[in-house]
Amino acid sequence: MPYPHTRRDDLVDTLHGVEVPDPYRWLEDADASEVTDWVAQQRDFAEDALAQLPERAWFAELMGRIVARPRAGVPIKRGGRWFVSRNDGRTAQDLWYTAPTLPDLVAGGEVVLDPNTWSADGTASLSTFSVARDGSLMAYARSDGGSDWQHIKVRDLTTGEDLDDEVTAKFSSPGWLPDHRSFLYTTFDQATDARGTATAELGVARLMVHRLDGDDEHLLSFPDEPHTMAYGQVSHDDNWLIVSIVRGSENTNRVWAYPITTSDGRSTLGDPIKVVDAADAEYGFVRTDGAQLYLQTDLYAPLGRVVRVDLEWAARGDVQFAEVVPEARATLAAVEAAGSGLLLAYLDDAQPVVEYCRLDGTGGEALPLPAGALVGLDSSPLRDEAFVGLSTIDAPTAAFHVSLSDADSDAAPTVERVELAASGVATFAPPHTVTRHRAPSADGTEVPYFLITPDDGRPGPRPTLLWGYGGFKISLLADYRPGWSAWLAAGGAVAIANLRGGGEFGTAWYDAGRLAHKQNVFDDLIGVAEHLIASGATTAGQLALYGRSNGGLLVGAAMTQRPDLFGAVIPGVGVLDLLRFHKFTIGAAWISDYGDPDTPEGFAAAHAYSPVHNVQQGVAYPPTLVLTADHDDRVVPLHSFKFAAALQHAQAGDAPVLLRVETSAGHGAGKSLQMVASEWADLLAFAAHHTGLQPA
Repeated sequence: MPYPHTRRDDLVDTLHGVEVPDPYRWLEDADASEVTDWVAQQRDFAEDALAQLPERAWFAELMGRIVARPRAGVPIKRGGRWFVSRNDGRTAQDLWYTAPTLPDLVAGGEVVLDPNTWSADGTASLSTFSVARDGSLMAYARSDGGSDWQHIKVRDLTTGEDLDDEVTAKFSSPGWLPDHRSFLYTTFDQATDARGTATAELGVARLMVHRLDGDDEHLLSFPDEPHTMAYGQVSHDDNWLIVSIVRGSENTNRVWAYPITTSDGRSTLGDPIKVVDAADAEYGFVRTDGAQLYLQTDLYAPLGRVVRVDLEWAARGDVQFAEVVPEARATLAAVEAAGSGLLLAYLDDAQPVVEYCRLDGTGGEALPLPAGALVGLDSSPLRDEAFVGLSTIDAPTAAFHVSLSDADSDAAPTVERVELAASGVATFAPPHTVTRHRAPSADGTEVPYFLITPDDGRPGPRPTLLWGYGGFKISLLADYRPGWSAWLAAGGAVAIANLRGGGEFGTAWYDAGRLAHKQNVFDDLIGVAEHLIASGATTAGQLALYGRSNGGLLVGAAMTQRPDLFGAVIPGVGVLDLLRFHKFTIGAAWISDYGDPDTPEGFAAAHAYSPVHNVQQGVAYPPTLVLTADHDDRVVPLHSFKFAAALQHAQAGDAPVLLRVETSAGHGAGKSLQMVASEWADLLAFAAHHTGLQPA
């Protein structure tokens, strides 16, 4: 195809004795005029090609109706008030409502935050908020154009007015101290350049205390430990700040407990008790009970368990873990303190089961919840009620109110669905069936996947959209995504793969898909694809592969290793240059999964599968739609730029290679409804066109 011209340089690096060409290094400077001109040409080229797809109009119309469906989130209670997000389908961003009681919130409540007023084009969004325990103040974080940078402001909830305070943070949720006049946040050296398009490494992470009546105070940082970050949570009794210290995206961490003293309207922190000072496992804060600290951990329990430790003993150097909830058959995905007990969220073959047990771990009983994917869980030791959010393939969040009996009693919790959004169309997808399958990977490991097929009476094979991730201990469930309904309505099937590297089956499953074992993830995906074909569900020409972020890497690696296996591929915001990922913004945090390419062993592993470096001249690659965004400061767009350029240069077949670059958007969070609909319409139309799916 007559692609836009892309300059190729003769740059060659010698890395660990291997010559590695990098002809598109110049595309790493996103603000250079040559790069912006190139991006504009690629964007126009992709738009012209997508506009010619006859399926585009059908998917655009349907996706417009799907995102306009009224919806609401899961209610949360903060500072004595209830909060929930809502969208009637007519605004770019969700609005947040508040009310003093749950019935008032269900009835409507009043708007407390409207991000639609923050920008003319609807690209400013709310990333998080927190409320002081006395309900007087809210700290909320605004993201501009999809950037991960957050601008935290403070709103007086009694007047509805904002204070003059503002701080710049990243990957942070403000946590109020008991004085209700100060909160914690995390920031980085590069906060002075929070444009969203900068690619420089972030530098040192600092846990800070913001004082409304004074200067910010530095609490904790690790300048000599690159990529180490700290995050704090205040216990419900206001006596402890529990800080998790983690290096990058590792799933191991340290835990320090700071005693809190509040006097004369000011909270101060004492010296920390270093409960866990060697990152030998994963530890998640659950709650305190006096001096007893409860933690969720995979220490000696790959599927997870709950333990407690006495902080008074720990202060004397005697740290002993007492088991509260032992490891079970299913993966312990989350634990929340709820009333006088614990809510335990398990994944049983990647399908959620929520139990409620006493604080000592006894009396566990599953809540009577319908099937679905767990998307929300809110509870507190300070109240005897909780909320659980579930979604299904074709329906967004449904909220369930859980009335908790005293955990020491034998009375079972009661569950009731609460309607928080205006009534709308029940579903846009046709009746369909979700089935569970297992595919053999290259080493014989059985890889589970969901297959969702319309009940239209048509025999297979049929066009199928395969979705995967396989990394960072993140679990993929059969959950709601707007595009699934449209693809099913067109007559296609959806497959969701539970690959190694994910968290669906615990720590061992995760470890088997990272570092030197990363190739297992791609083998797993290929195994699922081959199983779909062998079982008659689809054919290679009818199989479209889609993934985002680490899933974009998955797509890039799979298509370069097996270009014959797919009818279309769509890598979204992918990590595609595995030799230089660690040099940009937060990229070095991913060494936990990808290894360090600056070491001989890390280089050898990454070079073997890095998509940019495994594009081969003269190969007929499948139709490819590369998705990225100009304000993605997590996986910076240069990854997608270099990959698209390499594919366009190498492509030997007639299949198109398109680069779709969204403007004023980031890694995915905070997109307006219009952006969501447009991106889904384009990727589904591209996949449909090249797999033979013809919408009715």
